[in-house]
Amino acid sequence: MMNRCGLLTLQKEPVPLKSIEVELEVRDHVATVVSTLNYENKEDKPLEAVFVFPLPGDAAVCHFSAKIGQTQIVAEVKEKQKAREEYDDALSSGQQAFLLEESDQSPDIFSLSVGSLPPGESASIRLEYVTELAVQADGGLRFCLPGVLNPRYQPPGAGVQVTSVPASLVPYSLSFSARVSSPRPISKVESNCSLDPLQYLNTDQTQATVKLAAGHKFDRDVELLIYYKDAHQPTAVVEAGQASAEPGSLMGDAVVMVSLYPEFPQSVMSSMASCGEFVFLMDRSGSMGCPMTNSKQQETRISSARDTLLLLLKSLPMGCYFNIYSFGSGYEHIFPKSVEYSQQTMEEALKTVEQMQANLGGTEILQPLKHIYSQPCIPSQPRQLFVFTDGEVGNTKEVIDLVKTNSGSHRCFSFGIGEGASSALISGMAKEGGGHAQFITGTDRMQPKVMQSLRFALQPAVVDISVTWDLPKEVSVTVLSPPITALFQGQRSLIYAQLTGQSSEAAEGCVTVKYSLAGHPSENQLHFSLRPAEDTGLTVHRLGARALIRSLEMQERENRGQQDGGVKEKVVKLSVQSGVSSSFTAFIAVNKDNSEMIQGPLVRRNIPTPGDSVFSFSTIITSSLYFIFGFPAAAPEQPPRDPLLHLVSLQGASGCWLLDPALATALGKTNEEVEKSKPEKANSEVWATILALLWLHGFKMDAKDEWELLAMKAASWLRAQNAPYVTECVDAGNVLLGCSVKKEALGL
Repeated sequence: MMNRCGLLTLQKEPVPLKSIEVELEVRDHVATVVSTLNYENKEDKPLEAVFVFPLPGDAAVCHFSAKIGQTQIVAEVKEKQKAREEYDDALSSGQQAFLLEESDQSPDIFSLSVGSLPPGESASIRLEYVTELAVQADGGLRFCLPGVLNPRYQPPGAGVQVTSVPASLVPYSLSFSARVSSPRPISKVESNCSLDPLQYLNTDQTQATVKLAAGHKFDRDVELLIYYKDAHQPTAVVEAGQASAEPGSLMGDAVVMVSLYPEFPQSVMSSMASCGEFVFLMDRSGSMGCPMTNSKQQETRISSARDTLLLLLKSLPMGCYFNIYSFGSGYEHIFPKSVEYSQQTMEEALKTVEQMQANLGGTEILQPLKHIYSQPCIPSQPRQLFVFTDGEVGNTKEVIDLVKTNSGSHRCFSFGIGEGASSALISGMAKEGGGHAQFITGTDRMQPKVMQSLRFALQPAVVDISVTWDLPKEVSVTVLSPPITALFQGQRSLIYAQLTGQSSEAAEGCVTVKYSLAGHPSENQLHFSLRPAEDTGLTVHRLGARALIRSLEMQERENRGQQDGGVKEKVVKLSVQSGVSSSFTAFIAVNKDNSEMIQGPLVRRNIPTPGDSVFSFSTIITSSLYFIFGFPAAAPEQPPRDPLLHLVSLQGASGCWLLDPALATALGKTNEEVEKSKPEKANSEVWATILALLWLHGFKMDAKDEWELLAMKAASWLRAQNAPYVTECVDAGNVLLGCSVKKEALGL
């Protein structure tokens, strides 16, 4: 088990990291991030400091340099073992050296070693990376600066150890500023942290700056949500090659980044699937007992997850199959294998869900996944896997590889809960599993995001995806990104490609994506100019190189133990050439100018990362009680039930409600009032179901994302009854509840 948050003290020793400055530049949906870390050795001995920190899982780290006094040293990318040897040699000969490397277990953890910092000396380290911003459910683009590296649960014998301390004791400060520009106006920028007001830099509002307000505490990731007017237009950006690079090489040729937002016909979108095998995999490790950041009633991650499972189970279509697994150090499942969805199986599952606590110890996700994949698929019921975790695992690459191996038999939808969820794990599982990833942090509610993914899962799968290029005959194309395996309505798909050969200034290219949706062949086409964009630097090249590096790394892991045909050598060559880090390379900088040898024994310091000491102790106690006595520790007292969830909990699997005192209570009426208002000849279940729908439409429109699917199920049940007196029921229900919802709004 790892060092848990706050269990190691600072022992009153000075920590050399003094401050972090972050500058973010966003151009449309691509971000360039420059972080400057300022160190100072206040001890009387030379120091080696090691700082382990998170970066977004798909970031391309492309620059690393150090400034000591007036001397600037720019790091080079070298093969990892060579870089480590060079670092050790430099330290043993008394030189200053800096080493930046990606963790072998997970591409979103980096460690920075600052070697031989003499007493009283300061060093400033600059780190630059580029990344794409993910599209959110509401159309916003999400940037996340991970401020929290939660200790990752690792199976015994795994790698890097992380020390963390309570956020209140973190001895360094953070300043953060962002500049946003786009061809379209910026409508707003939101954050889970306090921001200074948005400053527009021009009258058409296509450029703006924003800063983190003073006094930021290291208790959370810094998340920005950027909204553009008329976002989601397909675009292509061509970037010229580097003049100094070899023609025909990736860095010497032009590279194009194509962003596509497929639009599907409305007729197909309105026909939700009525089949499928839905497998829900829920994290019940100790850290799921942490409070949600937004919680007014101290709602915990696990209680929010229970509410989400209630909504999911009520929204499933009749005729589908389902099962629920939960995991910690071990795993459990409700049914031995997936069962058909009915009133009986739904009730049985909900009884178990209500008892779920965060009491299963560590976060061992690999074994339950292996078990799920070992179950035979059910004919004509496409498997849809929903994974909920706070993402604190150490064997990220192994988990993602397992999802990829099984990608032909399922779609994987993943949810990262809370601060510090591994973006590499959550995004990687969804990407390799042809699904969609969502992050639930800050003031987010879990339910609307999960229900959006259920809508995606109920959409017909897009198959036979192909991409064709139409370019001038003197230009050839090499696609750098992996093939597109999934398309969802309104969600962005990115393609990177290298363009070799010269073309005239006015030349145009065209890219066509063809696919089949519910048996209908469709296509989306984008014409674009081959003229390179101004001033994008090498951002597109670096993202293209990163896409190719990640694909090759995965290929190398799949081929491990076989003759891999030099895949690792290809990655190293590409990484060195593009200056983008990989799992086989590292950045190394040695100060060869400091002629005076640094004297004295070298002291090693691990710099703590912010954590939360409060949850760890209770987690350990709860888990210990569970393992020693074999029973869950007592559940904390439950806050009063949310009225919406109360009403939803009463719905039957078929979509209808029963007329009973519990329904009257949920609607805020007496049983007598509800009975008395019923039109005389109306069927009581029809009356009850119409009342529930009227209440949802009349009083809970702000949460429509959460109940829309189960309301559609209720409306289709009503239509199937072909019941008389529906209009009278709607009129009488409006009078009883004091609202004025039209019959058409209910889908009747």
